[in-house]
Amino acid sequence: MNKNRNATLEDVARRAGVSYQTVSRVLNKSVNVAEKTRIRVEQAIEDLRYVPNRLAQQLVGKRTQTLGLVTTSLALHAPSQIAASVKKHAREAGYQVLISMIDEADPTAIQQSINDLKSQFIEKILINVPLETSSARELAEHNTDVTCLFLDVAPDSGVFHVIFDPANGTQESVKRLCELGHTNIALMPGPKHSISAKLRLENWLSSMATFGKTPAAVIFGTWDAQSGHDGARQLIDNKTAFSALLVGNDQMALGALSAMNKAGIAVPRQVSIIGYDDSYESAFFIPSLTTVRLDLDAQGKEAVARVLAATGENMPDSCILPAEFIVRDSIGINDV
Repeated sequence: MNKNRNATLEDVARRAGVSYQTVSRVLNKSVNVAEKTRIRVEQAIEDLRYVPNRLAQQLVGKRTQTLGLVTTSLALHAPSQIAASVKKHAREAGYQVLISMIDEADPTAIQQSINDLKSQFIEKILINVPLETSSARELAEHNTDVTCLFLDVAPDSGVFHVIFDPANGTQESVKRLCELGHTNIALMPGPKHSISAKLRLENWLSSMATFGKTPAAVIFGTWDAQSGHDGARQLIDNKTAFSALLVGNDQMALGALSAMNKAGIAVPRQVSIIGYDDSYESAFFIPSLTTVRLDLDAQGKEAVARVLAATGENMPDSCILPAEFIVRDSIGINDV
């Protein structure tokens, strides 16, 4: 089959050795298909990357004024704020947004979401899922029939992206703690599989190395407050010697603050804590949280503008937005 054209239902039928009616029954989840036949058809669909064109008869020759957004859980601060921004700025441009939410950063799940969006004639898709460079490139290469813009990849990924500079906020966090006399700094990035967490960890480590320091401990979290609480509790229970804690997002930092409070550890007198994201609530934590601000509305605005400007002949440049260090009340001088 010519790789430059999309697979058809007939292609799937030919690959699976069945009639196109059988393929249609599998797609419509009919019970009148033998299990072995269903598996063979589903494998052919996967091999050929077939996308069911459910609206073809109604929409032949027409384009939708709709953007697609593939995202991780909207229960988390950053994904929910980015989704809100994308919807707002798309609406201002006369577009709607169809959101497909996945449970984890699994390329297969992302591809399925892209396929579902394609089947509804969506030609421009934003992907706000943390992706390793190899996975992002593979998704881009397999979906050249649509415009994919990535919001959570490494700066050198080579795919079309609008992201934040992973270095400047993390470097300033380490620099500020070292200037305050902190020598034992513990690190709490997000999940091991998250490219955002990896980049924050890498930049913390490289910045610490310039000051001749290594981390007191590295505890991985899952972006939520519970994991921040549990990670801080682990440091306390292990009697880890640390005077400062760098945290991968504000929600985990909130959990860490709670754990410190329960243990009778004063912040910032005994332990300084720095978060990341600058969620709205972080200014109202007790103490208010020093953090790294990501302007998520600016990211959504820039992403919508660039994906709408993208055509086959005219692709805008990718964009790296700055992060800003925000000083509040959760850091202080280490006088121990």
